[in-house]
Amino acid sequence: ITFLSGGQSEEEASINLNAINNCPLPRPWALTFSYGRALQASALNAWRGQRENEELATEEFLKRAEVNGQAALGKYEGSDDGSGAAGQSLYVADHAY
Repeated sequence: ITFLSGGQSEEEASINLNAINNCPLPRPWALTFSYGRALQASALNAWRGQRENEELATEEFLKRAEVNGQAALGKYEGSDDGSGAAGQSLYVADHAY
């Protein structure tokens, strides 16, 4: 089963992934996740196509990768700060994949 981030904010997707991995029910299936926007939105927001923002964008990407790694293990406790790019909804009405 692959958990997709959909239009959730980065933080919401991480919290939900963590909850799934803490579910006490038996799981006779493999569980994984596939994040696009919920892994890179903060990094892209920090970068904004400007070379001088590359280091900050890399830091943001690594931060989300670490959070999602913890959530995949069921060890993420959530962010205290719901503000910023990670807390913003990534929902796009009528988005076509």
